[in-house]
Amino acid sequence: MNLLVTTWRDTSHPDSGGSERYVEKIAVGLAARGHDVTVLCPRHPNSMVDETVDGVRYLRRGGRFTVYLWALVAVLRLRPDLVVDVQNGMPFLTRLVARCPVVVLVHHLHKLQWRSWFGPVLGRVGWWLESWVAPRVYRGCRYVTVSEHTKAELAGLGIAPDRVTVVPNGLDPVPRVHGERDPRPLLVAVSRLVPHKRIEHAVEAVARLSARWPDLRLEIIGRGPSADPIAAYAEELGVGDRVTLHGFVDERTKHEILARSWVHLCPSVKEGWGIVVMEAGAHGVPTVAYHAAGGVGESILDGETGMLADDLDGFVAATEHLLRCGLSRVVLGEGARKYVAGFEWEHSVRGFDRVVRGILHGREIGAPRRAPATVKG
Repeated sequence: MNLLVTTWRDTSHPDSGGSERYVEKIAVGLAARGHDVTVLCPRHPNSMVDETVDGVRYLRRGGRFTVYLWALVAVLRLRPDLVVDVQNGMPFLTRLVARCPVVVLVHHLHKLQWRSWFGPVLGRVGWWLESWVAPRVYRGCRYVTVSEHTKAELAGLGIAPDRVTVVPNGLDPVPRVHGERDPRPLLVAVSRLVPHKRIEHAVEAVARLSARWPDLRLEIIGRGPSADPIAAYAEELGVGDRVTLHGFVDERTKHEILARSWVHLCPSVKEGWGIVVMEAGAHGVPTVAYHAAGGVGESILDGETGMLADDLDGFVAATEHLLRCGLSRVVLGEGARKYVAGFEWEHSVRGFDRVVRGILHGREIGAPRRAPATVKG
């Protein structure tokens, strides 16, 4: 089966995050199960135009906005058996030209992010495209999402629950790291540094707790346009010497920092699931996040593997509770370790493959396979 995945980034992109890792893991897994998988995504500095990695063919065309036009061209030229249309806010609208089934992959809805990125006017236009146009274009299509929360949000847009399949994230094997829990209280935040991730709330927590916790520190892992504003905010609050921005680090370094930390903070406005919540949990580190953030309400079991807050005051209070009460921190951390052990990418791939084969069930299996076409660019 020839599958075309259209996505706004792949994991080689400098701004990639958890959703891109999900797409890559699913694509590689489907290729290993015998599908011909092509990923259409935008070019970026130093990227290769065409390459095949782990059995997946990557076609990089266009840029941040023109990739959406290239996706339509790819559908017409490649004539796939099925399209996986990854909707990260902006839909690719491949259904308009596809003569095959289309699966829409949605991690979470972006109502708040549209406004934070583009302002009130363009933000309303973006949300209209996501919430009104897309459900009508993809009427009758199968959806896949990573959490029951997003499934409920899609139902609010008129997408029937029986058209939505939940395929949660998996967890990569955690590398062995050397070192023990830091003897001094250490908070960590792992995130793309963009406005809707609200890493400023983690900095605010340090500022509010600094008088009672003179040795408290925060280490931030990740890169993005908010890096300088976050550093400036820490200085403004008088905790610049307590906050370390590491920028991008390799996987081993990331896990070494997680393993040293006491509490992981995830103050994001919205998360489809939160892979880093599971990565922290694998090291016995509980996470503090917000109830309203969506999918973290499933990657975190409130009071069992971490804590969920309703507002900034509650976020700071939950953080201090875990700093102060070593027993709670250990119990929730061990709960997180046991909980995340049940998530494997193979399970996720198997679930996605069932969706693909279910859609294509009954089509002629023995028909001659078309040679892959080329999208010139």
